[in-house]
Amino acid sequence: MDYKALAQQTMQEILGYYQDTSGWKLIKTSKKITVASKASKKFHGNLYRVEGIIPESTSKLSDFLYKPENRVTWDKSLKVYNMVQKIDSDICICHTITQSFAVGSISPRDFLDLVYLKHCEGSMDAISSTSVDFPGYPPSSSYIRGYNHCCGYVCSPLQENLAHSKLVMFVQTEMRGKLAPSIIEATMPSNLVSFILNVKDGLKTHRIASGGGYHHNGLSS
Repeated sequence: MDYKALAQQTMQEILGYYQDTSGWKLIKTSKKITVASKASKKFHGNLYRVEGIIPESTSKLSDFLYKPENRVTWDKSLKVYNMVQKIDSDICICHTITQSFAVGSISPRDFLDLVYLKHCEGSMDAISSTSVDFPGYPPSSSYIRGYNHCCGYVCSPLQENLAHSKLVMFVQTEMRGKLAPSIIEATMPSNLVSFILNVKDGLKTHRIASGGGYHHNGLSS
């Protein structure tokens, strides 16, 4: 598989979602975080768009989101997040295992995703991910293998305060298994809000741990 070509294609789709302003339905607002959705063109489910303001510079925020080191220390939705193959300096394949959620009604899933960080014009950073097959990590009997259709983040400087960033996240996850779509649609908006709050808390923890600065060493390759 040409992972670089797939990564670039997925990135173009994420940037397309970012520019697309039509057809989104606002479904949740909480703690200055908004969640909107529209029908996915990839599968019989929803594409979600989540927006929030993060008190961190864009470069540090994208670095924090992209690199897998310490991810499970702040992302409460995951119990495993490992880089399994580095394709080049900005593209890698990561294996994740989620926690159960919706009060245990949705069992843990595992995912194998191709992740790409791109520095764009205007100090904007974008991170795309999409599920792939990788010979070293076939599906196991321990977990249902989920599938992420073109997900990602777009981080851009907040014009009125460049020390803060606007984070826009796109999610269209196929959980697979025998889940009723209504369960996913009922629980996903709150989980997406929680993720943004976890990002804020994680960054704050790293700043405190490093004496007020950004704990970059813990997140570097």
